[in-house]
Amino acid sequence: MTSASGTATLLPFEEALEKFDPALGLEVHVELNTNTKMFCGCPAVFGGDPNTQVCPTCLGLPGAMPVVNRVAVESAIRIGLALNCSIAEWCRFARKNYFYPDMPKNFQTSQYDEPIAFEGWMDVDVDGETFRVEIERAHMEEDTGKSLHVGGSTGRIHGADHSLVDYNRAGIPLIEIVTKPITGAGEKAPAVARAYVAQLRDLIVALGVSEARMDQGNLRADVNLSLAPKGSGVLGTRTETKNVNSFRSVERAVRYEMQRHAAILDAGGSITQETRHWHEDTGVTTSGREKSDAEDYRYFPEPDLVPVAPSREWVEELRGTLPENPTARRARLQAEWGFSDLEMRDTVGAGALGLVEETVAAGVVPQAARKWWLSELARRANEQGTDVASLGVSPADVAGVQALVDAGTINDKLARQVFEGLYAGEGTPEEIVAARGLAIVSDDGALGAAVDNAIAANPDVAQKIRDGKVAAAGALIGAVMKEMRGQADAGRVRELVLERLS
Repeated sequence: MTSASGTATLLPFEEALEKFDPALGLEVHVELNTNTKMFCGCPAVFGGDPNTQVCPTCLGLPGAMPVVNRVAVESAIRIGLALNCSIAEWCRFARKNYFYPDMPKNFQTSQYDEPIAFEGWMDVDVDGETFRVEIERAHMEEDTGKSLHVGGSTGRIHGADHSLVDYNRAGIPLIEIVTKPITGAGEKAPAVARAYVAQLRDLIVALGVSEARMDQGNLRADVNLSLAPKGSGVLGTRTETKNVNSFRSVERAVRYEMQRHAAILDAGGSITQETRHWHEDTGVTTSGREKSDAEDYRYFPEPDLVPVAPSREWVEELRGTLPENPTARRARLQAEWGFSDLEMRDTVGAGALGLVEETVAAGVVPQAARKWWLSELARRANEQGTDVASLGVSPADVAGVQALVDAGTINDKLARQVFEGLYAGEGTPEEIVAARGLAIVSDDGALGAAVDNAIAANPDVAQKIRDGKVAAAGALIGAVMKEMRGQADAGRVRELVLERLS
């Protein structure tokens, strides 16, 4: 249902919750960081020139024979074990038949009813409440190529003059992690979706099987949402919002679809089962294509690949390589860092837990590391509509900035200018301080002249200090800082002010 202006009608969020129960389903694609592709020896490197990392196998040319990447299978098993899944003793690949220009074989090699991992779970914390997200399966597949639509205003095929296709990504190993319907979250459904994807990303990074950078498409979330009449206990018709690429957008997409579905159902309409596109700039979804059922893909076993049958010994060997459970890890870090429940919750909610941990490991005290990631960097991420992990600022950069603050080279105000330089790619923190001339001035000659100017310009304040009202010195220190663009050593300025007026 759309308004006369063409935009979707939304029911207020609170009203939607009074009338309907939401059910979530999340499908997360993880691009593995193997050296080569899933079924051939082509490099699996991000960012190469278009169509330079292809061969007959990943292009699906006649006669080409695929071979399974052992490292990808190993990563799939480790992901499954970390998600508390059972690991199949025998599974195989299937052909998923559908046509897309960026899929040259006309089918995607994937797994259907015989996934490598199944029946798992992950506990997700939201506002102190734990939600158990049940995992239906984690299966292996290959990525498709990438289409670029040229000439339109939106970058989508509608309105484009022509399209280009880059097959470098075709055949990159993927793991698709599919949840069972997540019910009972109510008003917290958007936050649960965000927390699940953020926690899953932390787990993937900890496993070391993917860079999991959402801005580069290493980790992409498809968000399924349906509503059912309040208390009915049934599942409604779902829509699937494809390729949402930030934690914030996952939360916004769920909230938007809840309100859109509710408006349609409340008006007596019905939901179309379809895929939808997420628009980051406007915060809305638009219709994609009607969603196919599994039988429409005409799955059948892949005849060119042998089944995968991991031995129990190998599975147990891989189990021994798993990192610490995320829930236990959060509890340990909170105790080590001395964060309050609220501080820890905000850190996890911002998707910054791993970043703070890496910054602390680089030598920064926990509160300082948290301060930068949840203030300056979170503000910047919010302005750009992305998440802190996608800003291009590393924990080592933050540690470098804090080291300069600790050394007295810059203060917090100047540090924010250093971050501006980091966003712009101007070099290391030290290089940015030198290039921008941001170092604090502690030379008595320059400071003394600025102090004299401040006293001359504020005779009433100076007289208060002479009369013993030392607290008034703050006004003169502020004047000096303003004249020196925040680069004065505030402690030395205070000493000079009091010396001159004693």
